[in-house]
Amino acid sequence: MNIQSRYPTTPDEFLRWNEGREGKREFVRGQVEELMINVTRNHAEIALNFAAELRARLDRKLFSLGSADFGVRTPEGIRYPDAYVDRRTSSSRGTDLAASQPVLVAEVLSPSSYGRDFVDKLADYEGIGSLQHYVILSHEEPRAWFWSRTADGTWPKKPQEIAGDEEAIELAGLGISIPMAELYAGIECRP
Repeated sequence: MNIQSRYPTTPDEFLRWNEGREGKREFVRGQVEELMINVTRNHAEIALNFAAELRARLDRKLFSLGSADFGVRTPEGIRYPDAYVDRRTSSSRGTDLAASQPVLVAEVLSPSSYGRDFVDKLADYEGIGSLQHYVILSHEEPRAWFWSRTADGTWPKKPQEIAGDEEAIELAGLGISIPMAELYAGIECRP
């Protein structure tokens, strides 16, 4: 007998349904979206380097940091960014399945993710009231695109773009700067 479970219809149902399942998926606009599980070595190392640089610069009593294994609620569902920073609150618990006050999310590009990262995810992440920064990192070269919420609470129409090892990602909302040389140390870049 083949028993199929019903797909979730709300973000909370999705978080419970997705817990412990193999594979990778997100919940977007009421639908479960299957995602790529295999990433390049560059993708994995850049995501890890970014998380490590955040960890070295932020107070872990005030913020929790993590990777693509932990959810971030958006107005449209649940996303799993490559890295995130969540502000700890009195309601934050070790058993949470999603960030409660995300202040930064980051994605590392993959050949198949350009449209999702620059369009779909940007639209979803912009709707998170607590979010201060959205960062996209190239998987091929030291290049980043990032949006930072302005003082009046709006998002710029275009991202800041930086390229090269001598540049740094300025995250004023967190009071930190991350050198590109640190993010791309040991990364095999395209010629």
